Amino acid sequence: MKKWMVILLSIFLAVLIAGCSSNSSEESQSDDSSNSQDYAATESAGELKNKAEISTDASEQENNPQEKQIGNVSDRMVIYTANLSIQVNSYDDTLAFIQQELEKSNGYIVDSNSYSAEKDLVEGTLTVRIPQERFQTFLKVVEDGSTKVVDQSITGQDVTEEFVDLESRLKSKQVVEKRLLEFMEKAEKTEDLLKISTDLATVQEEIEQIKGRMNYLDNQVSLATVTIFIKEKKVNVPELENAELNTWEETKKQFMQSVNFLLQASSSIIVFFIGSLPILFVIGGLLIILWFIVKRKRKKQQGKPPTTLGE
Repeated sequence: MKKWMVILLSIFLAVLIAGCSSNSSEESQSDDSSNSQDYAATESAGELKNKAEISTDASEQENNPQEKQIGNVSDRMVIYTANLSIQVNSYDDTLAFIQQELEKSNGYIVDSNSYSAEKDLVEGTLTVRIPQERFQTFLKVVEDGSTKVVDQSITGQDVTEEFVDLESRLKSKQVVEKRLLEFMEKAEKTEDLLKISTDLATVQEEIEQIKGRMNYLDNQVSLATVTIFIKEKKVNVPELENAELNTWEETKKQFMQSVNFLLQASSSIIVFFIGSLPILFVIGGLLIILWFIVKRKRKKQQGKPPTTLGE
């Protein structure tokens, strides 16, 4: 009888001790959870933001371990740029032709400049944006429309990994933004509101920067950039002008020019003689006097008797 009493008493004590220990553990867990809530409420918003970012990145890596591994070539994001140098017969006709092709392909001109080179030939540079699916076709059409392709170069920049990384960062920042908004709704102290508002503004600014970079990359990938150097090279053949073949008009013109020449010559002679009368009178008088002297000497020589040898 005593043995059974001892056994029952031992079992009762063991159950009592186990119940007390479970109660104490539950109380300690509740105390720990309440302490963690108080700590979360009192810690800075910046620490909450960092924790949110770390947890978000970890969850994304667990859910999408191969997110950044894109196997298909068609899924790659590549920025294409091309430089093309061509010779043409007419710069204006080529420019009109390129504009027409751009309208067909939903492209547009970014920059255009031209200048006159030697022998009055026109040269210029044209920068256009063309949808990527029409990129190769557009280059082929421009080459076929030229007389000679001097130089051509095509480059591609793969930005797939950068774009995927930006997407991941954007998702992370948006989760952080959502959590900070939740913290702001639950915050009661003015100090906590100010800290959360500052961190929220920083996160939202980072989100806008990421979105801007993603939009830029998307635009660069969607539209290829083509720079075209156009050089005009042609032989200028003078045209036949019918106005120069008007014989009657040219004859009248030549006749009037001859009459004008005679009138000008006559006028010059008249002006010369009338204007030079004083000089002419003096020269004429001297010539007359000289003529009389010579004539008189001849008469004297004629009036003398001829001389003979005997004398």
